[in-house]
Amino acid sequence: MRVSILLGTFVLLFGTGMLQAQAPLYTDAFPPDEFAARRSRVMETIGDGAVVMQGATEYPGYVKFRQNNQFFYLTGVEVPRAILLIDGRAKTSTLYLQPRNERSESSEGPVLVPGEEAARLTGIEAVLPREAFGGALFLMGQEDRAIYTPYRPEALHAATPSYTSNHAAASVADPWDGRRSREAAFIERIRTAVPQAEINNLDPILDKMRLIKSPREVQTIRRATVIADEAIAEGMRSAVVGMYEYELEAVGDYVFKRHNSQGLAYFSLIASGENAHYPHYHASQSQLQDGDLVLWDWGPDFDYYTSDVTRMFPANGTFNDEQREMYTIYLRLYQALMTSIRPYVTPAEIIEDAVVKMDAIVDAYRFTNPKIRAAADRFIDMYRSERGSQRLGHWVGMEVHDVGVPFDVMLPGMVFTIEPAFRIREDKVYIRCEDTIVITETGYENLSESLPIEIEDIEQLMAEEGFAERLRR
Repeated sequence: MRVSILLGTFVLLFGTGMLQAQAPLYTDAFPPDEFAARRSRVMETIGDGAVVMQGATEYPGYVKFRQNNQFFYLTGVEVPRAILLIDGRAKTSTLYLQPRNERSESSEGPVLVPGEEAARLTGIEAVLPREAFGGALFLMGQEDRAIYTPYRPEALHAATPSYTSNHAAASVADPWDGRRSREAAFIERIRTAVPQAEINNLDPILDKMRLIKSPREVQTIRRATVIADEAIAEGMRSAVVGMYEYELEAVGDYVFKRHNSQGLAYFSLIASGENAHYPHYHASQSQLQDGDLVLWDWGPDFDYYTSDVTRMFPANGTFNDEQREMYTIYLRLYQALMTSIRPYVTPAEIIEDAVVKMDAIVDAYRFTNPKIRAAADRFIDMYRSERGSQRLGHWVGMEVHDVGVPFDVMLPGMVFTIEPAFRIREDKVYIRCEDTIVITETGYENLSESLPIEIEDIEQLMAEEGFAERLRR
């Protein structure tokens, strides 16, 4: 890759004054005090213990570095092979970084390195060379203190706890693979270095903290949701019969990147016609047909936080009579669930309240197709059978299916989605919407409320000219 020649040409053509400033050495997603407060909460939990954890490595290819979620959550540091030590007894933290690599920096720009500047930028008390970590770990072991470290495999791009754990288990079980996770290898090295130390799992502590989002975290998820909403709205405007799913995907890619998203929260679920019957269909190879409904379920990875929003819309811009009947009853049932959401009650109480509303809605609705009535009854029965459940949907945060821990009632700062599906399986009919919701002191905020969901609003939006249409002219 002829980086120096390309850069030289750019400077020659445009002048040095137009070059963008170098990327910051430290994140601007949150101020240092946000990360310091999180480390303080960890110290309160571990007592005299200590936390040691490693950040992600560099990638074996030309891929932008992304820190793993647990490490970023406590540090905001975005350089490869960093190590963090939190001393619960001294109430201090130490960051261990690789030394300056002048050859790499001359090619890719400066990065955070050990020293006073790194300590000032991060708010971490000491930032030392990585080679000093072994000695610090040895001293911790001599003091016979409990050591906490993550057990769960790290979450990077578009990861979720279940995906990382399942992948690690499959690799270990594979007779032609057998790889351990980095976390398992790290734990083994800690045991070798300090065999007398008690090693505990840090993940439950961080997961409990991550369940309740801070106001700054909610604001970041709100921004990610605005980006997701804009992508779906642009997809609605751009969709036409004859277009391919991958063309709609390209529209979403553009909107995400336009807002400086660092990646994808998950692969694009853009499914037309019967493809929508598979909830995680992501091949994006089919052509939109007249009469198809299109499912769009996709969100960005923005400043290490995600969103998850779904809408369905007709490929030709207009719901036909059958689609209108199915979608309308589904939406009214969906809204019954949403209006039952409130703080300081259990999910089971929310579901119980919603079922009463749903029964009344179905009794008053004028069905023309018995299959649609039967599907509506099944939809309600699904919730009726879950009235003792503690689950409304899935958590959203740094991961699109975010970490969770047992809890009693819905509390302010909890962020989750609802995404119930309406199915007529024998006809491969599948309708689903999804919104990202945050619990507040007085109720809830639907972060994706501005995105059209009513039939008339969707059709009106689809009548507007879309980004992809302008490109095709």
